[in-house]
Parts: sequence; structure tokens; C-alpha cells
Amino acid sequence: MAGFGWKLHGDGKSLKPGDVVKPGERLSWGRTIGLGAQHVVSMIGACFVAPILMGLDPNLALMASGVATILFLLMTRGRIPSYLGSSLSFVGVAAAIASQGGDAGTLTGAMLVVGAVLVACGVVIQVLGARVIHAVLPPVVTGAVVMLIGFNLAPVTARTYWPQDQWAALATMLFTGLALVCLRGFWSRIAIFVGLVFGYTLSWVLDRTTGKIHSADGSGKITDHWRIDFSGVANADWIGVPTFHSPNFSASAILVALPVLVALIAENAGHVKAVGEMTGDRLDDKMGTAIVADGSATVLSTVVGGPATTTYAENIGVMAATRVYSTAAYWAAAGFAILFGLCPKFGAVVAAIPGGVLGGITVILYGMIGLLGAQIWVRNKVDFARPLNLVPVAAGVIVGIGGVSLKFTDNFELSGIALGTLVVLTGYHALHWLSRAANRQEPSILDGGTTEYDEGLGRPSEATGRGA
Repeated sequence: MAGFGWKLHGDGKSLKPGDVVKPGERLSWGRTIGLGAQHVVSMIGACFVAPILMGLDPNLALMASGVATILFLLMTRGRIPSYLGSSLSFVGVAAAIASQGGDAGTLTGAMLVVGAVLVACGVVIQVLGARVIHAVLPPVVTGAVVMLIGFNLAPVTARTYWPQDQWAALATMLFTGLALVCLRGFWSRIAIFVGLVFGYTLSWVLDRTTGKIHSADGSGKITDHWRIDFSGVANADWIGVPTFHSPNFSASAILVALPVLVALIAENAGHVKAVGEMTGDRLDDKMGTAIVADGSATVLSTVVGGPATTTYAENIGVMAATRVYSTAAYWAAAGFAILFGLCPKFGAVVAAIPGGVLGGITVILYGMIGLLGAQIWVRNKVDFARPLNLVPVAAGVIVGIGGVSLKFTDNFELSGIALGTLVVLTGYHALHWLSRAANRQEPSILDGGTTEYDEGLGRPSEATGRGA
């Protein structure tokens, strides 16, 4: 089977200037295993934060990420080096489902359906080609949905995590920001993890120097409590199987989760393009396969109670820094993840992360997710002087972030990310159809000028139009 039998690169010990280790190559097994461990460390902060924020078992999430990575490597036949970690895009969905009275089973059921739909989308993309992504999800729409997913989470930080320990949250936020800006190379790729370690250590020190804190606990009740509760760590076994649970399905929960599909397609497409550019291997023919693989991995993970998966940018950074794109390193990383997932004590240490620390981390993390949407607009020169771009995005962002709801019956309503995405997606395509913008000039809403419209990208034509 393709993807095995890696060829040794050079002497297996070092790289010459300008050299890269391609996906079908490897360094010595000792170095390859070490690189695998480095990949696990680079994604472990975000990979563990996601299930904790969604109320899922972190051990199961880590084990599922290892299995998902193996499945992805097999399905893409070793051409796309990638690690599949827990998707943070569903954190807002988890909060929305919990507010409706849903439990972990309801959440995983909704994510399972999204994974199945993602598989179907991947099949369509594989048959019709990558251009279908640009036609249905132009950058103006994709950027808006990604922004909604990030900024819609602001109340979770402000109301749930930050009040548990505002000073630890502030210190963690400042330290994590400093780490992201000042650290270089590999350390910059694990800045979130470094921030978690700092906040964890600070909370432990404060517990022993200042005693209990009088604040909201995880349930929101004001009490005197320790910042870190190690009782779960003491009671956890060193070796054990994670807690599995079956998903259950709710139509309202599924509708809340489906908009994340846009972000998952964008993440996978961006990952494939980035890896293709770095390795010099055109991978557009594998974009549909990669999306099918991620959807299949999500279904596999959620059917046993784990989180949805997605490709991780942190690991792209590790590859760029090391110039090693060997899929052998990802097999090693998957093995480490599965082993860590079989250590309940390790998961209990992660589950004990104080709420204040999560508050400091999520202020930056959620903001970064939201601003990735703006980055999509900037990179694709989306022109918001055009009413076709401005109107649906303006309406959808306010509807989604503001929590506007549309009630249909006593048991069914659309709000938040789901309603905002619906407004942006249907609004954009409906306005485009009505105005026939692709074939005529349209006045600029901000400066009175005109631009010619590029239908495929949702932005001005580079020949005559202005940039963002």
C-alpha cells in the first residue's frame, strides 16, 4: 500500500541547505520518532483545550486524534502529511447546544452528522474539481463564517472562564500573548501550550500562597474553592481505556452545527494548498480525498463520543521549521497520541486546568479564530465597497455575533452561528443572482466608483478593480 516503505533521505541524519524531506522519505528512525513527539507537543495545547471547552473526555480526544491521523494518512495514500486534532470550530456549537439543554451525546451526534456531510462534500469536490469550492464558498462567505465562529465565542470567555479567576486569566493572557509574539521557531508553534503551563503553574503557586479564591466555580456558583482540584488526578489510574459514549441526534442541534461545515472545508482546502506549496507537489487532485478523509475521521471519532477532527496549522509550522514533511513522522505522532490517550492520569491533569487559565487562553484563541476570517478577506482582496459583498456579510455578522434568533415553533429556532451563516450564504448568492453582478459594473457603496466583479473569488477583477 502506498504511504509505506519510506526511502531514507541522504544519510538520515542531516539536511543540506535547501533540502527537504519529502512525504515518501524519512530520516533515521530515532530522529523520525523524535519529530513525531514534537508534532504531538505542538498540537497538544489546542487539541486538549478543545475537548475541555466542549465538555468531552480529553483522553478520548487525544486517542481519537491518533486514530484519525492514521486513517487520514491511509486514505490520502501518504501524499499529504497532516495531523488531525480536535476541531475548535465546534466550541461555539457546544455552548449553543448546552444552552438548549443538550448533553455530550447530543453534541457528538451533531458533529457526526457534520462529518458525514463533509464526506459527501468531499466526494462532490473530487468529482467536480476544487473549483466548486470557490463557486459555492467564495472567500467573502468563508471569511464571514470563520469570523462568526470565533467571535460568537466571546461570551463563553467573558461569562464562564474569566470570572473564575480574573487575575490569573489576565496574567495568562499577557504571558501567552508575549509568547506568541516573542518566541521563535518551534517554541512559537507551541505558544498556546506554553501559556497553559504558565497559567497552571501560577494557579498552583497562588493556591499555596494565598489560599482559596472566592469566585465563581465551573458551575457559575460563587464559593470559596481551590483554583486547581487534584482529586481527579489522585483517583485516576495510570493505564486505562477512555470513557466512550454513544451519540444521539437532535434536529435543532444538527442545524446549529452544520454551518461549521464551511470552516472545515476551508481549513482542509487551505491545508492541502499549503502543503502542496511547501513540498512542491501539486495536490489539487487530492483535495476532495483529503476532505473525505477528514469527514470519515470525524465520523469515526464522534461515533464513540470523541470530538470532530480537522487538520492542524500548528503541525504545518513544525514542518516549515524543520523542512521534514515525512509521513513517517506523523505515524510516530499518532502512536504517541494513542499511548497518551491510554493514560487516564495524564488526562486528569489536563482536566484540572483552572477556569481562569482557560479564560486567559481563550481570549486570545477565540479572537485569533475570528480574525482568521478577516485574514481570508485580506488575502483574497475582498472589496467591501461593493454592496454585493458588504450587505450579506454585515447582516450575517451582526445576526450571528449579536445572538439574533428566529423562532419557528416552540421547539425550533435558528440563532447565532447557524442563522448568521444562513444569512451570509443565501444572501450572497441570492443577491448575486438578482443583480447579475458578474456581467455588469456596479457602483461602489463607499466611494462612488465602479469595479468589475470576479465571480469566482467574490472580489474585484485584478485587471480593473481595487483591492480590499
